Amino acid sequence: MAPSRIVILTGAGISKESGLETFRDEGGIWSTVRLEDVATPEAFQRDPNRVHAFYNARRRQLVSDAVTPNPAHFALARLEAEWPGEVLIVTQNIDDLHERAGSRHLIHMHGELAKVRCGFCGGVLDWRDDLDRETGCPMCQKSGTLRPHIVWFGEMPLHMERIHRALGECDLFVSIGTSGNVYPAAGFVEHARRLGVRTLELNLEPSEGASLFDEAIYGPAASVVPAWVERMLAEG
Repeated sequence: MAPSRIVILTGAGISKESGLETFRDEGGIWSTVRLEDVATPEAFQRDPNRVHAFYNARRRQLVSDAVTPNPAHFALARLEAEWPGEVLIVTQNIDDLHERAGSRHLIHMHGELAKVRCGFCGGVLDWRDDLDRETGCPMCQKSGTLRPHIVWFGEMPLHMERIHRALGECDLFVSIGTSGNVYPAAGFVEHARRLGVRTLELNLEPSEGASLFDEAIYGPAASVVPAWVERMLAEG
């Protein structure tokens, strides 16, 4: 029987093929900069200028013409549009490539690079320019209160209650382009299995949790994801 509700987890592997730098791969960002210096609340308190400079560089790359959605992003948007049931994408990625490809039913559990958050009024705003410690919040007019809308190490990922509810209601859980070593996302497959949900891994190579999946297809996301979506739509 075809699944009626699908939850899809996406990770860095799907965005890497669009030209974005990854964090954990060999030669990735965490091999060139210490996460303790740029990706923790303590780092932001200690040296906000350094943290802003780090994310400004990431944001400039994201909004450049060189970075665009790849066939995997477009295939998932097509699945969402054409599948007769529900499709929810839960992404660990902080880019907006899913949205640019047309996905609308989407959760960013680690935040969004093209947004900022005000520590004073709590407002979240779209933001595609550089940010510094003197930038004023357009909502409350306070200066020095804006930070990247990113979940840093030591902070709780966003929308966890909604994600666990979706995992409990789905028939199929699909993991795409993830290493399987970043929690809590790495635990989603085990959570789904305990609930009797069918599980599938689409990845360049086996993840750390590969043995937990009922089925796996390995290869570049831009190739295996469109082929899988084509199959799903033909059979479903």
